[in-house]
This record gives sequence, structure tokens and C-alpha cells, in this order.
Amino acid sequence: MYILDSDTLTHLHAGNLNVAAQLRACADPDVCITIITKIELLRGRFDFLLKAASGADLLRAQRLLMRTEELLEQLVVLPFDTESSRRFDLLSQQSKLRKVGRADLLIASIALGQRATLVTRNLRHFSVIPDLRVVNWVD
Repeated sequence: MYILDSDTLTHLHAGNLNVAAQLRACADPDVCITIITKIELLRGRFDFLLKAASGADLLRAQRLLMRTEELLEQLVVLPFDTESSRRFDLLSQQSKLRKVGRADLLIASIALGQRATLVTRNLRHFSVIPDLRVVNWVD
């Protein structure tokens, strides 16, 4: 199973050829995102809409929100389960991971709980998490 991080999903949605090629070449049919990635994407779109400075910006923000919702409907979204929440508790207790952002720890917890490979451009943040498999399809 492959889990697309927010940055990779954004690049895929923007038409990044590397991500699209890797996705087509992927032997594993299970490609999904986490509930955290869904929240991050929607929160960004909601904020953009609420902060729009003009009527044209409102219409653009609304179009982007609707396009993002259509994308999310096509994806399997992994929620937290017992194993993922257990992994989060273990990770959040490790002092060496204190600098890792909360959202990244949540995503990593789901990936570890599912024994999945996380597809992210942000290898630096995720590579410090023990036992987490990470790959970069963007570059």
C-alpha cells in the first residue's frame, strides 16, 4: 500500500509528470491518502475562500474548492484505527521526534499502522521516524 502525502497529492493534482508516471508504474493497486491529508487540503481551500479579497478571488477559490472535493471523492481516505492511534502514542512519547510536526506524526502513525509506504517529497521530516518507509515520486 502507498499513502500519498499532501505535497505529493498536490503535485499530482497539478499535473506533475513524475508523480503521474510513478503512479502508473506502481505495481500496488492500493494508493490512498490519510484523513489528515484530506483535512489539510480542505482547510487550505476553506481558508483561501474565506480570505478572498475580491469577487473574482471568491469565484476562483470556490472553483478550486470544488475541484479539490471532486479529487478527494476519487480517493480512498484512511482513517485512524486502533493500531494507528497506538503508533501515534508511541511516536509522540519519543523526545527525538519533538521537532516533527503534529500533522506529520499523525500521517506517519497511519502509515505505520497500515504497514504502508509513505510517498512524500518531505523526506527530511519523515526519515527520522523509525520503521517508516518513505519514497519521493515528485523529483
